[in-house]
Amino acid sequence: MYRAVRARRALEWPRDTSRFSRRYYITDADVDKARQFCVAQLRQSDYDSYLIRNVLPQSRRDAYDALRAFNLELVRLPELVSHPTIGKVRMQFWRDAVNNTFAGKPPREPIMILLHKVVSELAETGGTPSSIKFWLLRLISTREKYMDNRPFASLASLEEYAENTYATLMYSNLAALPIHSMHMDHLASHIGKACGIVAVLRGIPVLAAPSPPIQSPQGTNVGSGRNPVLLLPLDVMAETGLREEDVYRHGPRAEGFQDAVFKVATRAHDHLITVKEMLKNIQAGQNPGHEYEHHGEEQHEYQLATPGDDDTHRDLRRAFSVFLEGVPAGDYLSRLETQNFDPFTVTSSWKLPWRLWRAVKTQQI
Repeated sequence: MYRAVRARRALEWPRDTSRFSRRYYITDADVDKARQFCVAQLRQSDYDSYLIRNVLPQSRRDAYDALRAFNLELVRLPELVSHPTIGKVRMQFWRDAVNNTFAGKPPREPIMILLHKVVSELAETGGTPSSIKFWLLRLISTREKYMDNRPFASLASLEEYAENTYATLMYSNLAALPIHSMHMDHLASHIGKACGIVAVLRGIPVLAAPSPPIQSPQGTNVGSGRNPVLLLPLDVMAETGLREEDVYRHGPRAEGFQDAVFKVATRAHDHLITVKEMLKNIQAGQNPGHEYEHHGEEQHEYQLATPGDDDTHRDLRRAFSVFLEGVPAGDYLSRLETQNFDPFTVTSSWKLPWRLWRAVKTQQI
């Protein structure tokens, strides 16, 4: 059984009667069911993450499964609701669920049950669960802001979105280890930005087509489906002469479409190149060679450390599993280039499991 203070029968935070009087128990059976649920969600709806979790050390899978399943719930929420108000209510449910889970009162919801187990063990070993809570609340706020699939005004605004979603998710995984290092956060920031940009590119064939009407269990239409949307940055579209309505009508044959995709994909590729350079420098005991733009922001304050010290190398070894998110992103960009930057013709990759295995063995993204 797990709890913030070891017990034989249940999992609970240390009792603090000033905060609440009830005792919140979660049994091992509850945790097992929650774990199975999260893994099943990843296998069904986020297969890249499912492949990554299978190459992680056993001790790190629960945190990864819970955090990725949580992100998956937020990502697909706009597609599951018939009205924006309902979406906001659901977002508030997850916000309350996170707050209650970190207060030691998790709801009877599988993701929160598994997350509570992770957070309890982290608190027991002297970690700082509040860091994970900060990142998850930021993730909710950003997903809620973009729930209407609003366009990105510029490539820079797309990168900001990626920083506040995919990079933020990676920060929460680092906090769960726990690791608080400027160099590790810097690597996670670049990988997260690349992943966020790739997610937008991968979503083009889905979001640029209208969704079917929302139906009741009886088969009657109860709401209109989502209108098609193109999330390529507006400044890139203007630069390449791409018009949104042309993509809806002609798909990849729209004038300027592949040029626009190329420009956006190049920015993601640049982030991964930066990561490879930083990894090479850090592993050689040298300065990473790049300044971290978020240094000094909340949760990004650090003690001074040199790249070649033992702590940095130790942190890199422990954190490398978090950086595996960059492997599927790089794999997709390679396949996109092969298809002349046409996202509509990119197929799934049978090489991804091998690429992940090679990344683990070589410690290179």
